[in-house]
Amino acid sequence: MNRTKNLSPIFRQILSKPIPSARCASDWVPQEKETHTGQKWEADDYRLARFIDRPKHVNPNFAINLIAEVPPKACKERVVWCDGGSGPTGHPKVYINLDKPGNHACGYCGLRYFRDTHH
Repeated sequence: MNRTKNLSPIFRQILSKPIPSARCASDWVPQEKETHTGQKWEADDYRLARFIDRPKHVNPNFAINLIAEVPPKACKERVVWCDGGSGPTGHPKVYINLDKPGNHACGYCGLRYFRDTHH
């Protein structure tokens, strides 16, 4: 059954005309935060599709900045060792030579040591 049969001629004329529809293109581009490794994608990168409805979460507390806040540890020995902590939270034990003046950082965790020459 024709539904426009019971309508007035004006409504029939309106409903019979095709309504042009415009596709609204989105110019939305996610705010790209740079990670600690410098990862920043281009605006047309396909990998940004995963952040269409969700923000990209980047932890602003980079480990290198947190380690830099730890003051260097004064040591009386010429050679010290660092294991990064205890047990499973640490790293292999490394020995650090403190003969030269200044701070000497652990290659694994970045903790700094210096030789305290004052007696």
